[in-house]
Amino acid sequence: MENIIYGKNAIIEALEAGNRTFNKILISNSAHADSKIEKIKELAANQGIVYQFVSMQKLNQIEPDGRHQGVIAQISPVKYVEIEDFIEQNKGKNTSVVILDGVEDSHNIGAIIRSAVCAGVKGIILPSRRGVLINSTVEKTSAGAVNHISIIKVNSLVNAVQKLKENDYWVIASDHHAKDNYFDIDYTDMNFALIMGAEHAGISKSLLKLSDFVVKIPMLTNFNSLNVSNAAAIILFESVKQCLKKRGK
Repeated sequence: MENIIYGKNAIIEALEAGNRTFNKILISNSAHADSKIEKIKELAANQGIVYQFVSMQKLNQIEPDGRHQGVIAQISPVKYVEIEDFIEQNKGKNTSVVILDGVEDSHNIGAIIRSAVCAGVKGIILPSRRGVLINSTVEKTSAGAVNHISIIKVNSLVNAVQKLKENDYWVIASDHHAKDNYFDIDYTDMNFALIMGAEHAGISKSLLKLSDFVVKIPMLTNFNSLNVSNAAAIILFESVKQCLKKRGK
């Protein structure tokens, strides 16, 4: 099975990560030969990956929305990690993971993954049936961050959360109806799983019941709650702030 990714940053990150199989890279023959295009060509040549110049019309046929920035790669899909393997590989570490409960917007998923990687999160857990899995839009929006984090696909989020709890993870759910604020939790020196809910439906009741903490992001107005990717970033970087403060940085 083959996938496509597009955009200069996403392709550079995938080439540098070295964990994906490239079939071919297509570059517009009218693309401006900037430093990123040159880097793509150099990385491809060093890895023996074929790249060829094609018309912009050809690229637009593959990615009709025109967001490819003049370059598209034919690439193997992201390799999903088993949750048992993820837990075993991260034993003995202060590990964080983000669980996406039915998030349906590819741009939101990509943005969350990008923030998660920047915040040192080790894994993203996605349901196999509800929500969106990794696609070219997610890769582009994440700026290639999908290549730097474990992507875990599970049949049951409830079972996944139970396994995490059995392995000393504290489960934190973000819900705008919560009484406690997200910054009242001490994120340091613990494994934690942050659950973010679907754009409209929020987190399912079964997952809320399993959560050790349910927190909100306080706001000064009654305007609609934050976009899920913004909310995830706010909470994750609170954990970063606390960790840096504890280290005296």
